[in-house]
Amino acid sequence: MHAERNLQQLSGLSDADRSAVDTKQHQIWNYYRQLVEYRQQPQPELRVPLRQQFEDIFLDQTCYHSLNLLLQRLYKNKSELLKVLDYPRTPLHNNLAENDIWAQVTRRKISSGTRSDLGRDARDAGLALLKTCHKQNISFWHYLGNRFKVPDAPEVPPLATLVSQLETLTAPT
Repeated sequence: MHAERNLQQLSGLSDADRSAVDTKQHQIWNYYRQLVEYRQQPQPELRVPLRQQFEDIFLDQTCYHSLNLLLQRLYKNKSELLKVLDYPRTPLHNNLAENDIWAQVTRRKISSGTRSDLGRDARDAGLALLKTCHKQNISFWHYLGNRFKVPDAPEVPPLATLVSQLETLTAPT
């Protein structure tokens, strides 16, 4: 989804260049819709044809040199872009990851960042724990209370255990 944004920035000098960009955009969006369908109803027999279609789209040479360079750059990320074929629960975009860091970006803009590398590392670790707890539907305060041995704090399993259990559930069959 986000890979296609770079195509939008290509203007092209000729009608042929603009036509090549339009054609690639059309092919990529059609391909994206197929990946969405695959993600909703995974069919292992479609993995090979979808991988081949990716090759056809991104290795095809056009008349527009800048477009060819962009397609080559995107092709280098093939394993990440097609991870959904092996792990269908993998999102097709990174909006969730971008949303996770938005709170930190806002705080950094307001406070002009941290004063040291150690402060930055502590802030990043705390934010990562907070977001992971939220995604696992665990109270961050319960998690901290349990880790700091606060009396009567509810038992919270280690986050690594919860995440590894989730990875086991989403592994390909």
